[in-house]
Amino acid sequence: MKSAKICIVTHLFLPHVGGIERVAYEQSKRLLQTGFKPTILTSNITRRKNYVFDGIEVYCYPALRIGLGQGIPYIIPKPDSYRTFLKCIRNSDLVHVHGHPYLSSYLAVEIAKKCSKPVVLTQHNTFINYGGFWDFAEKLNDLFIGRRVLQDSDKIIVVSKATLNYVLSLGADPRKTEVLYNGVDIDRFKPPASKNDAKRSLGFSKDYFIVLTVRRLVYKNGIDLLLESARMAVEKNPKLIFLVAGGGPDFERISLKIREFRLENNFKLLGFVADELLPLYYNASDVFVLPSKSGEGMPLVLLEAMACGLPIIATNVGGVPEIVDQNCGKIVPSDATALAEAVLEFSYNNGSIITGEIRRIVEQKYSWETNVKRLIEVYEEFI
Repeated sequence: MKSAKICIVTHLFLPHVGGIERVAYEQSKRLLQTGFKPTILTSNITRRKNYVFDGIEVYCYPALRIGLGQGIPYIIPKPDSYRTFLKCIRNSDLVHVHGHPYLSSYLAVEIAKKCSKPVVLTQHNTFINYGGFWDFAEKLNDLFIGRRVLQDSDKIIVVSKATLNYVLSLGADPRKTEVLYNGVDIDRFKPPASKNDAKRSLGFSKDYFIVLTVRRLVYKNGIDLLLESARMAVEKNPKLIFLVAGGGPDFERISLKIREFRLENNFKLLGFVADELLPLYYNASDVFVLPSKSGEGMPLVLLEAMACGLPIIATNVGGVPEIVDQNCGKIVPSDATALAEAVLEFSYNNGSIITGEIRRIVEQKYSWETNVKRLIEVYEEFI
């Protein structure tokens, strides 16, 4: 039923940058191309009631933002948001919610039940360790909100086996749960014609070994861990340059640490990097590092780096080991020493010899076209 109207509910959406936002966008864009009519229902973080993003209609509900300053994006719909939810869901044939723990997902699922609309849920992450009170709050939220969303969804899509285990531990019905890996735009992200030219265009000498990560600067993403490992690695190889693309609430704290460690020449916070420039940074780099501490389901940045042929060094969290094997990189513990040793190992070897193999893995296993084809099959089971 390719003319079906799909209401896609996500707590945040582009231009706000994040993994869930990107997945919802990439899927919606391709749904439009195949004749479906997706609309996004999201919070009014842009201060607008509605807008159009790359041809996708976006409707916004009034909301409170809790924890964004601490890197915890929990959105609470205001009471008057009910009318926006009801209108969008009534006008749809199916409701697709992203993320089991959000109150927006809970509200959408409950309204969909009243309106007799089928619900598909995509769960992206595993449990995220924020520390202290926030861990307790997250567990309570899983118990009272997340479980209800999982229970009342007609289909549960998870992005990795690790995420599957997480939702099953919360009582999800395995008979209605399925792993569907994320994709990557392999036309946009691809190996460079010349890595040295890419380095030169960013102002770096070909003699430098560039270590890249693309992360929001929040606790769970482990930038502090990466900085500690950089201090160790640079002592042994001063030709190392660490680039961190992304902003976040920990920007100033990390900046102070960089100065304290006297790493201004070797560890650079780039801040937000525009989408159109990201492929250049991947192409100029020699290795990609994902230093996360917890919560990873299937990070899109790993797929982007791999599509560009970059070797991967990643910590052993969530669904990451399902993506990274010995053919494309190395998995290490969430430990600064282990990260430093892996970076040094790659800096002394020619990682470019596995570029082709890494690219082939992505082409064979991960594409948005494959992802959306299966997503459409799921939709058509219910409409």
